[in-house]
Amino acid sequence: MEVLKFENGNFVSVSEGSERLGSMVVSLATGPTPVTTTVIPARTESLFLKLTAERISTSTKGIAIVSTFVQRELEPDTAKTLMTAIMELIQT
Repeated sequence: MEVLKFENGNFVSVSEGSERLGSMVVSLATGPTPVTTTVIPARTESLFLKLTAERISTSTKGIAIVSTFVQRELEPDTAKTLMTAIMELIQT
């Protein structure tokens, strides 16, 4: 997992195995609800990508770009652990 912080947003990359770009979602918090779009569609984990990007953009009031490369679908506990770790990195 890698997080790059910028003045107006964040880029988060989660990859299994070697570092690779994968499915990608962009979210922008411009008002009460974030605007989110898929850049590279996911074979799996599209909900995890969308929720992560929206949570980051809402909490930082900026742009969130999230990329995920995983071999198989994440277990719910794994997704929750990743989300917690990502949010801790974003908020520090």
